[in-house]
Amino acid sequence: MQQPNILWICTDQQRFDTLGCYGNKFVDTPNIDRLANNGVLFEQCYSQSTVCTPSRASFLTGRYPRTTRTRQNGQSIPDDEVLVTKLLSEAGYTCGLSGKLHLSVCDPGTITGRERRIDDGYAEFHWSHHPNRDWASDDYHHWLTEKGVTFKQRQVEGMPYVEYGPDEDNHQTTWCAQKAINFIKNNADFEKPWLFSVNMFDPHHPFDPPEAYFNRYMDMLEDVPLPNYTEGELDEKPIFQQIDYDGAYGMRGHYPASKMSDRDHKTLTAAYWAMVDLIDKQVGRMIDALEETGQLENTIVIFMSDHGEMLGDHGIYLKGPHFYDPAVHVPLIMSYPGKMPENRRIHDMVELVDLAPTLLEAVGLPIYKGMQGKSLWPLINGSAEKTPHRTDVYSEFYDAAWPHDGEGARATMLRTENHKMVVYHGKDLGELYDLEKDPNETTNLWNDSNYESIKLDLFKRLCDRMVETIDPLPVREAIW
Repeated sequence: MQQPNILWICTDQQRFDTLGCYGNKFVDTPNIDRLANNGVLFEQCYSQSTVCTPSRASFLTGRYPRTTRTRQNGQSIPDDEVLVTKLLSEAGYTCGLSGKLHLSVCDPGTITGRERRIDDGYAEFHWSHHPNRDWASDDYHHWLTEKGVTFKQRQVEGMPYVEYGPDEDNHQTTWCAQKAINFIKNNADFEKPWLFSVNMFDPHHPFDPPEAYFNRYMDMLEDVPLPNYTEGELDEKPIFQQIDYDGAYGMRGHYPASKMSDRDHKTLTAAYWAMVDLIDKQVGRMIDALEETGQLENTIVIFMSDHGEMLGDHGIYLKGPHFYDPAVHVPLIMSYPGKMPENRRIHDMVELVDLAPTLLEAVGLPIYKGMQGKSLWPLINGSAEKTPHRTDVYSEFYDAAWPHDGEGARATMLRTENHKMVVYHGKDLGELYDLEKDPNETTNLWNDSNYESIKLDLFKRLCDRMVETIDPLPVREAIW
């Protein structure tokens, strides 16, 4: 069989409700919506961590964060972890990347000037961790230099939390897409299958879309909804959320929801959506390149994000030890003309850890023995049993090195269709939500005696998931 190409688009910090196909009536995302209409949209996909490095290590290996030993930003993935891109490369795929990888420390002070890599399978590697000029070896800034372009972000007048970033033609999102387009065109005449990872930094903060994209929202600013926050709800929430109300990451004054006006909240949301609109424009350019080169029919296109963004919901911006759906529920869309159904929405709960085994099965390769995810391929092609793909989903956060007034956070989440529990280990703190009665996750039922039996069942499930994430390697033959 002819193995398909793979165009793997992963945004950074994009929550699920930012696309037209996921119900957002404000954004302008016709290209991603078209991708969903031509493929499969997963309505309930969840990240295995609320921060970048653990999540990326997880979905690239098909293993959980605690298994990969890559549990926080600032750690580096061990050399013996095996990425799905390495497995595909060994099977004959030409693999390339543009943007961030973020499986290791991204410190401008490192000797190499960019992140350390393991044997990841990428033969073509155009690295730009983020758009700021912090690395002399940042390939995006080399591109700007070639074009004779310099830029400096500008504060938007009267909007203290929003900046104007580069215009569309000079934006990092556009550069990431252009590198993918070059790769697509250059590989069109070769028989070898290919994979290209497009890892743009947006819509990650700072909230700095191009001015033209942001201005579209100014005419509708009054209609932009305020964050999902109920006055006083944090009184019954864990200390980490109370701290972050005054500043994200426990840093007072850093996107402090407690100090923001309604206009501040609305402009932040508008800027975030404007960044998504730019992403959509670049997705359209990449799909056009596939079509123009005759490769669309033989290419699996994936659109996803590594984790979400709180965006002021529950009085919190950015991310942290918070497992509300805006932080862990992410978009996942897959298209493969003729091989996947069109315009199909799958309601089953799935995890990003399921992606690596899915890709291997989709291209006819065996599932790597160390993977813990569960292939989505039977769910996609309709051969799955009628039982749910998963009855619960699981996510982790371990000491991500943010201040929080010295309060270390180690937390795990277990979510079912109807309930969610978060346990803060080593502390008498937790969260429990009845998602049928309280889909906005406003009322914490952790100490409600009426939910003791449900809480016990969720604890049992959580313990089971933690045991299931023990590394299955090495595999040993029985000796008796």
